[in-house]
Formats: sequence, structure tokens, C-alpha cells
Amino acid sequence: MLLAQTAFETRMLLRNGEQLLLTVVIPTVLLVLFSAVDIVAVDGPGKRVDFLAPGLLALAVMSTAFTGQAIATGFERRYGVLKRLGASPLPRWALLTAKTGCVLVTEALQVALLSVIALALGWSPQGNVLAVLALLVLGTAAFSGLGLLMAGTLKAEATLAAANLVFILLLLAGGVIVPLSKFPAAVQSVLELLPIAALSDGLRSVLQTGAGVPWADLGILGGWAVLGLAAAARFFRWE
Repeated sequence: MLLAQTAFETRMLLRNGEQLLLTVVIPTVLLVLFSAVDIVAVDGPGKRVDFLAPGLLALAVMSTAFTGQAIATGFERRYGVLKRLGASPLPRWALLTAKTGCVLVTEALQVALLSVIALALGWSPQGNVLAVLALLVLGTAAFSGLGLLMAGTLKAEATLAAANLVFILLLLAGGVIVPLSKFPAAVQSVLELLPIAALSDGLRSVLQTGAGVPWADLGILGGWAVLGLAAAARFFRWE
């Protein structure tokens, strides 16, 4: 039942045009555009794509685990889909696990697609693959918890507006495209604590400079994951 529900959730997501726009089209267009055009100054050695690719991998995780999941789950809750599924033989924990599986499958496709495009643009990734996987998994857990918390507490329309607004704000101020060093020092210390900033900074330190395990970024993501998932489990309403 769990595998069948995971496959169903994945098919529904991939058939949704708005979700595909968030999860595939926007990160891909941003990667190609900002790699080719000198619009924003970037930090660090190497080509522009070496700076941009890790940040857009982080954006892909956020778009799927947070924005896409929050919107889809919010409307499923509004239309009573979650209530009906919760009364089916499929346990509620299995339903949430299937949603997590759907997120992971989608992210794997995103990472593969963006990596191929970045490599074609001249990306030269470095660093430890295990450190990258740890960052992606913790980032997924953090954003998933926050997305489910939003979907389980707000009305569907409010979730739609809030999730898209947060997506835009974190895209601009989370170190994805614009380096955090471009912001005032007082603001940087706050932005560095955001999950998108920790994920993009951690991925960039490993993939761009070949640094070791970014424990500080992993700690920030771990903290957000614990808080988000605990709050979602406590406050999520099924109807």
C-alpha cells in the first residue's frame, strides 16, 4: 500500500502543471539564465555556474519539499481528500510517509536534471558526496516539516499565497542567487539562520570549494527539521 500510494502521489505531482513550473522549469531557467548572463555578481573561485548550481539545487529542494507539498496538501485537506484517505485502510503514518517518498523521488529527478544541465554549462563539482547527501536529506526534512505545518494549520488559499510568497522571498534573500555577502552585516547574521541559506551555503562550500563536512549548516538544518516536524505532528489538522 505504501509503494502504491507513493507512486500515485508522484504521478499526481508530475501531472500538475503548476508543480512542474515550481519544481523543474523555474530552477532550470534560473540556472541557464544567470550562468549565461552577468546580472548578479557571485562569490568564490571558478565559473558562475560553480556558484549558482549548488544554490539552485537548494532551491529545487525547497520548491518540492516546502512550496509544492504545502500547496498540494493544503488543497487535499480543503477538499476532504486527507479525511477520506485517513479513514481508508491506509494508515495515516503511511500516507505521510508516501508524501515524503514522493518528495524524495521528485528531488532525485530534479537533482539529476539540474546536474546534467550544470555540467553541460561547465560546472566542476568537488567535495564529498556523502556530505552533499546529508545536506539534501536534512534540508528535505526541514522544508517538509515546515510545509506540512503550513498546510495543516492554514486554509488552502492562505497556504497558496503564503507558500508562494515565502518561495520568492527566500529565493531573493536566501543566498540562492544573490550572495549573502551582498547584504548588510546585521542582516547577514539573521539570514544565515534560514534553512535555505544553510542548505545553499553548505552545498556551495562542499561542491564549489571542496570543503569538508559543513557541521554548522547541518546543525541549522537539523534544528529546523526537528522544530518543523514536531510542530507539524502536534498542530496538523486533517480536516
